[in-house]
Amino acid sequence: MFVIKKQAHENINLLTSLLITEQMFSSQAAELTRLYIWFYTSSKLKYYRSLNAKIVTYHPFLFQTMYSLFKRLYVLFILLCIVNTVDAQKFSTVFEQSQGKQTATYQELIAYYKTLSATYPTLQLQEVGATDTHYPLHIVYYSQDQNFSIRSWKEEQRIILLINNGIHPGEPDGIDASMQLLRDAAQGKLHIPKQIVLAVVPVFNIGGMLNRGSYSRANQNGPQSYGFRGNAQNLDLNRDFIKMDAQETKSLVSLMRALDPDIFIDNHVSNGADYQHVMTLLSPNIQKLGKYMGTYMKQVMEPELYQEMKQAGYDLAPYVNHWGDTPDKGWTQFYDPPRFTSGYAALFQTFAFVPEAHMLKPYAQRVAATYALMKTFINLAATHQQAIKQVRQKERNYVLAQKDVPLNWVVDTTKFTTISFKGYKAKYKPSEVSGKSRLYYDRSMPYTLPVPFYNYFKPTNIVSVPRYYVLPQGWEKVIARLKTNGVQMTEMKKDTVIHVVTYKIQDYKTVPKPYEGHYLHTGVTYETITAPVPFRKGDFLISTHQIAKRYLIETLEPNAPDAFFAWNFFDAVLQQKEYFSDYVFEDEAAQLLKQNPALRSALNSACKADTTIAQSAQKQLAFIYQHSPYQEPEYLRYPVFRIE
Repeated sequence: MFVIKKQAHENINLLTSLLITEQMFSSQAAELTRLYIWFYTSSKLKYYRSLNAKIVTYHPFLFQTMYSLFKRLYVLFILLCIVNTVDAQKFSTVFEQSQGKQTATYQELIAYYKTLSATYPTLQLQEVGATDTHYPLHIVYYSQDQNFSIRSWKEEQRIILLINNGIHPGEPDGIDASMQLLRDAAQGKLHIPKQIVLAVVPVFNIGGMLNRGSYSRANQNGPQSYGFRGNAQNLDLNRDFIKMDAQETKSLVSLMRALDPDIFIDNHVSNGADYQHVMTLLSPNIQKLGKYMGTYMKQVMEPELYQEMKQAGYDLAPYVNHWGDTPDKGWTQFYDPPRFTSGYAALFQTFAFVPEAHMLKPYAQRVAATYALMKTFINLAATHQQAIKQVRQKERNYVLAQKDVPLNWVVDTTKFTTISFKGYKAKYKPSEVSGKSRLYYDRSMPYTLPVPFYNYFKPTNIVSVPRYYVLPQGWEKVIARLKTNGVQMTEMKKDTVIHVVTYKIQDYKTVPKPYEGHYLHTGVTYETITAPVPFRKGDFLISTHQIAKRYLIETLEPNAPDAFFAWNFFDAVLQQKEYFSDYVFEDEAAQLLKQNPALRSALNSACKADTTIAQSAQKQLAFIYQHSPYQEPEYLRYPVFRIE
């Protein structure tokens, strides 16, 4: 009966509408019927008797009619309550059924959303692209008014909140929390205004979720089994948002460009130190996010997020980016270049956040905190809908007008923010394994301390912005990625010659071991040359005056940390294709020196500067070859050109 009473509120409206549909009562009678049913199903019988008396006194005919009908309607009412109760049980999650000890499998997850979206019209489940498995990438939309048109959302200036789950399926907190969140929204238990649209990726890394086990997260407290960090190619997808090696990354990037989300949340679980906080938050770097968005995030968004989470029982702290020393001395904010989801989203003026639940807390507690933080983001978006839209547009206008853009950022150690950190006393004792001194945190000695949080960064490696880039048509892998990111490109209609700025690669360093399937280049230096270059019909002219401006600069400038050059997309130009035989080229080299005094002078200077050249006939021939018309122009010439 308790369940029936609990469901009474939801069924009164339906019963009243049934009475009206049968056209047996006036609107006044329908209202009395509503009251009659409510008090009949309540425990306050004295009010029920009082209501009966009033109806008999003032509406005798109505009382007789109502009483005869009520028996039939009350049976229907009981049946509806039972249906609702069964419905609630039907949509309890694996997490809830296991009392917070288990997480859903991939099959259970998708089956749940298929049934949920088929039951509630405010939800829509869609396939949005391929993955590295044979399963598609899904998205679940929540729209209060059942409007699922992206174009309409944008026209109506709705806030689009994109939530990504399971990029690391060994960290499934967001997967289970989102199942509850969307169910509660659909059932009306969680109010989400019409102007807020939720777009939730049930699981991004499907291959990793299918690779289920219980041991890959050695330091994590639950659930009993979970997925693996690597995807079907064993890639860490949270390093894939520039190189886009995984099919699911291409699918999600395409979706992100279609949605252009205002807020992006990528749910994670932390590693590292032990502390009291259940949830930490990786916010965008203020300076890197932008002049207007960075200020707004610091002054408005973060204070409200922290305050509301505190009211919900969770003291937020910045993501504890701490390795080596103990966190009681403070730490530096995590720097997220665009290979990461959050760094990538910032290139397109999206507020991107990475919740990091603490891995040592019980799984049920972590999921509850993740749910609470997503709810907090929804409330924030609802409160500041217009302001968020305005500040994003203001930032875009500012970026479009920028003439110089930083490619990298370094921490400013002279500035920091003092934060309140709740930790545990760090101690040392002999290891039972090695006998050496080992670190542990004494949970019987909690503390709250002010600590420095170094969250100010300085721009470095600033480049001027060209009016256009020119990209020859042969670099198909790069072209495909630009198109997926919504870059507007103009295809040349005829062969032409253009005076462009060309980079000639002088030096670079390459890591000795592979990183996410690549050998990253760093420390790139180049010579700048302005000269006419022939281009062919079908080559691409790319204006920098577009929304993708920051993306273009940070991928096409060769010394940017996550440039396509860094990820080996242009490695072919680093290898010489033609060369010479010493005995054949000797005579030609001698003739070149006779005809070109400047070349001889340059050779003499090189020999004086480098004794290895002076002592090697082959190196002298190579020097002459490299400074002659025989040297192929494509060798070490960076194949992206600038029009200033």
